[in-house]
Amino acid sequence: MHGKILLLSQRRISDLVAFCLAYEFEDTFQAVTDAERIDATDFASLEFSRRAYKLIRLATGSPRLAAGLAPPPRGKATLTGEFELFFPVFSNAFELYSLATIPDWRRRCRKAACFITEVWTDQLPEYLLELLSEFDHVFTGLQHCVDDVARITGRPCSYLPLATDVLRFAPATPDQPRPIDVCNIGRRSQVTHRALLAALQHRFYYYDTVAASGTDLKQRTFRVDNAQEHRLMLATILKHSRYFIANRSHVNNPEFTAGRDESSARFYEGIAAGTVMIGEAPRTAEFKRQFDWPDAVIHLPFDSPDVGSILAELNSNPGRLATVQDRNVREAALRHDWLYRIRTVFEVLGLSPTEKMQARADQLAQIAR
Repeated sequence: MHGKILLLSQRRISDLVAFCLAYEFEDTFQAVTDAERIDATDFASLEFSRRAYKLIRLATGSPRLAAGLAPPPRGKATLTGEFELFFPVFSNAFELYSLATIPDWRRRCRKAACFITEVWTDQLPEYLLELLSEFDHVFTGLQHCVDDVARITGRPCSYLPLATDVLRFAPATPDQPRPIDVCNIGRRSQVTHRALLAALQHRFYYYDTVAASGTDLKQRTFRVDNAQEHRLMLATILKHSRYFIANRSHVNNPEFTAGRDESSARFYEGIAAGTVMIGEAPRTAEFKRQFDWPDAVIHLPFDSPDVGSILAELNSNPGRLATVQDRNVREAALRHDWLYRIRTVFEVLGLSPTEKMQARADQLAQIAR
């Protein structure tokens, strides 16, 4: 019989749209393992405690002393019983201090691993990463940072690719109508965007109208009331889109990435929904391994003033488009659902899969057929 599994979620204190992906992963984890979930709460108290911990840690050089002297955050959880696995999910390394929400997690959990969906090597807060020194394994959603995270934490670390809820994103039928001609959300090229506005005046072009943000005005982010509702809406939009512009992470900020190409969530969402993805893919062997079929991403330069004529040429070959759409859904169902990432976690930790994991695999196989 499977032991109990414990998750720690940030969903009640972090509501940026990008973080909905992590909460979808948690929801899938719960669905296939019956895991118990604790939500971090009282962000202000947690931040006050973190700042105090950071000051004491830097002043004394002692994590143990800092943990003992920092005021504990309000809303701490008290665990009852024992757990087979503790698996917190973080959208970035700055959320790691929420582990203080469950002070006795290590004593109560036989095994412990965590997943940080996005962490860049020049944004590695060592005083927070060292909090992971008691974990059995650390998984990261970006590949380039694995060695640095392993060095700082002193724990085994490996790359766990992003994925999506294919059961939610897959179209109901292969020939489902796609009234949205092009979907272009998140970071975007103004050159390509203006060209699409001109080319698709009498068609359905779906794009963000939220203001660009960040000091460089290169982000398009916003907050959401309900992560599950947002993911459902995104899946519905993509299932009804023919083309989906998908680019490597931070494509419009090469100074930040400095040649560190990474796969954004867009690629997993786009194939699961059966869109024809156009854009700039990561120039890495790992991306080619994960998306190793023809036309998984049809190359479109980030700045494409001639995107209208490129789309017209693609539209002249409906057979090619139909093949791309079918193959994308099939590969997503067989390789890029969250189930396969959960399986990897279980294999690394030596845990046996649950019956519900097999049941989900059967559902995915049905979609692939």
